[in-house]
Amino acid sequence: MNDPTARATPNSGTGVLELLRRFKGDQAAADRYAADCLERTKAAEPVLKAFEYLPVDVTRRPGPLSGIPVAIKDIIATSDMPTTNGSPIYRDHIPAKDAWVVERLRSLGATIFGKTVSTEFAWRHPGPTVNPWNHAHTPGGSSSGSAAAVAAGLVPLALGTQTLGSVIRPAAFNGVVGLKPSFGAIPRTGVHPLSPSLDHVGVFARRVDDVAYALSLLTASSDLDWHGRPLPGFQIDPDQGVPPLPKPRLAIVRFEKWSKAEPKQQQTFEAAIAKLRDAGAVAQELELAELDSTNWHAINIILASEAALIFSDLVARYPDRTSDHLKSAVQAGKGHGAFDYLAAKAQQEKLRSRLATDLAGFDAVLTLPAFGEAPKGLGYTGDAEYCAPWTLLGAPAVALPAGFGNNGLPLGVQIVGSYRQDYHLLRVAKWIEGALRFDPGLPRI
Repeated sequence: MNDPTARATPNSGTGVLELLRRFKGDQAAADRYAADCLERTKAAEPVLKAFEYLPVDVTRRPGPLSGIPVAIKDIIATSDMPTTNGSPIYRDHIPAKDAWVVERLRSLGATIFGKTVSTEFAWRHPGPTVNPWNHAHTPGGSSSGSAAAVAAGLVPLALGTQTLGSVIRPAAFNGVVGLKPSFGAIPRTGVHPLSPSLDHVGVFARRVDDVAYALSLLTASSDLDWHGRPLPGFQIDPDQGVPPLPKPRLAIVRFEKWSKAEPKQQQTFEAAIAKLRDAGAVAQELELAELDSTNWHAINIILASEAALIFSDLVARYPDRTSDHLKSAVQAGKGHGAFDYLAAKAQQEKLRSRLATDLAGFDAVLTLPAFGEAPKGLGYTGDAEYCAPWTLLGAPAVALPAGFGNNGLPLGVQIVGSYRQDYHLLRVAKWIEGALRFDPGLPRI
C-alpha cells in the first residue's frame, strides 16, 4: 500500500492542451505518447484496477485530438471493446455500434484508450478500483476508473457520467478537474441509462482548459437523445485556453448540511474563499432554502422511478447477477406512485427555471463537492448530497482540487453556473484555478 503521507511526485502530470502544443513541434513524441501511457497503465493496473479493458491498437489518428488517449467509462458503448456496464450480465458484451460520444472522439483523432471501471450500471455497487492517493480508500463512484486513471497520470482525459454525483465527487476524491456540463449538452446515445431525466455525460482532466476544450468539441445534439439541448456555441484556442473571467462575483452556498462536512474540508473551503477574496473576487453568502430542503427527496424519487422502469425486468431475470443495491433501487421506484413522480418532475422544472433568478448578480456558486476525503474501504463510494442539487437542475458544475485532508487524500471545491451557461462557468473556473494556485501533483502508486 502507498504511504498516505507522501503527497506527490514533482511531476504534476501533463494536460491535454499542453500535450497538443508539444505534439506540434515533436511528431515523434505524439506518435509514442499513447504507447507510453499504455505501458504505464499496465504497470499500475495490478494495484490501481482502474480499467476493465485496455486497447490493442493505440496508433495515432489525424484530428484536433490527435495523439490524446481518452479513457471511456464502461457504460459507454464501444464497438471494438467489451462494454460490461459494470455487470456480470454484460461481461462479454461487445456493442454493434459506438456511442455517439465515442464516435465523435474517433472522428476528432482521439485514441480510445480502453474502458474504465464503473459501478454496476453507474449505481452504487462498486468495482475493484482503489484511490491512487491511498489504496485503502474508495476513488468514489460511479465513474471510479476514469477519475483514478486521470489522477494517476495514466491518461490526460477520460469520460464519466453523473446521475447524482458521479463526476464531481470522484474528481474531488482523486484531486483532478471534473466537469459535469449542463443537462443535454453531450448526447447520451449509446450510454446505458440509469435515469434519463438526470443522466449527464462529463469529463475528467487535469486542467480547466482541458475540460473546456473537450466540451467545445463534444457538445452537440443527437436525434436519438430526446433530452439533448446543445449549448450556445463556443470555441477554445488550444494555444490560449479559456480566457479567465477576472474578479468574479461568487455566491457562497453552504446548505444546512454544512455541519456534516469534515473539519479539514471546512477549513479548505474557508481558505479558498479567503484566497479568492484576496485576489479580487466578491464572495457573498447565499441561501437557496427551497432547493436545499427539496432537492434530495425529488432527485431520489425521479431516479428510483426511472431506474425501476429500466431495470425491473433485468433484476427479475438475473437475480443472482444483480446487486442488492440495484434491487433496492428497483423496489424503491416501484413504491412511488405516478403523483409522486410527476410532482418531483414539476419541482425539478420549477427549480431549474428559477436558478437564473436566484443567481442574479452572481457569476457562479462556490460550494462543496463532497463532505470531505474519500471514505475508507471500497464498499461505499461516498455521499452525493452536495452534487445532487445541481444534477437535479441540470446546471453545469466543475470540481477543482484545493487541498489535502488528514489521510493524504485530496479535497476540492465545486463551482456551479446557470443552466446552459457552461462557457461562462468555465471562465470563472479558470480564474479560480489560477487564484488558488493549487496543483496536487501525481500520487505514488
